Amino acid sequence: MEIKTVAIIGLGALGMMYGKQFADHLGNDAVRIVADRRRIERYKKEGVYCNGEPCAFHYVDADEQMEPADLLIFTVKYAGLAKAIESARNQVGPNTTLISFLNGISSEQMIGEAFGFKQLLYSIVAGMDASKIGNQLTYTKIGFVSFGEKDDARTEKVAALQQLFEKAEIPYEIPARMMHKMWSKLMVNTGVNQSTAVFATNYGGIQVPGKPRDTVIAAMKEVIKVANAEGVPLRESEIAGWLKINDALSPEGMPSMRQDTLQHRPTEVDLFAGTIRRLGKKHRIPTPVNDFLYTQLCKIEASYS
Repeated sequence: MEIKTVAIIGLGALGMMYGKQFADHLGNDAVRIVADRRRIERYKKEGVYCNGEPCAFHYVDADEQMEPADLLIFTVKYAGLAKAIESARNQVGPNTTLISFLNGISSEQMIGEAFGFKQLLYSIVAGMDASKIGNQLTYTKIGFVSFGEKDDARTEKVAALQQLFEKAEIPYEIPARMMHKMWSKLMVNTGVNQSTAVFATNYGGIQVPGKPRDTVIAAMKEVIKVANAEGVPLRESEIAGWLKINDALSPEGMPSMRQDTLQHRPTEVDLFAGTIRRLGKKHRIPTPVNDFLYTQLCKIEASYS
């Protein structure tokens, strides 16, 4: 099994960054950016830029029938996932490997129900400082991808994706406990994404002592309690590891939710605080910090003109 063609649906920060990396190492013809005709026309007219360099992506119309891709990567926001799944149908065949770079722990269920769980790998992405404003993406760190099977088996799919990432020079890891890793990433997103958005700051604002950093840590501790109740053994010692990763990012960089609030886009608050609050109620675990973040983010979204 070898991955020769990659389809990406969603040209946000992650789609642009990884699309450029794949295109640079595999060639433009091997990488498809899947979108509707209107978006493709806009991309071609306005251009797409990565660190100031124009990206000559190979765009394909979602409605066009073609040979399935070997790998399909979802890089949309959660609110756009259902539409993205429909747009991706012409890219999927019986041997297509599916992977989601979305935040949270919910997207894999939707993708698996649509195309089959047998073709699905689980993943998280972390450690990048990509910031996208309009059609301009800037970043200094590409981060890394953690991926694997739900049961942590070392399958042919895992080996093929490993080989692809090595060819494309994309940092990766294959964790011993993939589901634990996904919950751990949910923990950091719940703290970092939401706190920077609520306190209107960047990575620099949570790299120093103060209310934003304290809120990051407190929100993460609530995730640990909920995860433990769900049978996932997250530990408070993991918080320090994530803080170290975030402290190494460019202080001027911003996580995706802060970028969303700056550009008056819907946030993924339901994936983060929403998930933790629902599970907190299920297990009768108080979540006051996530309650606060949820309320504030809803107010921010309501204030958009």
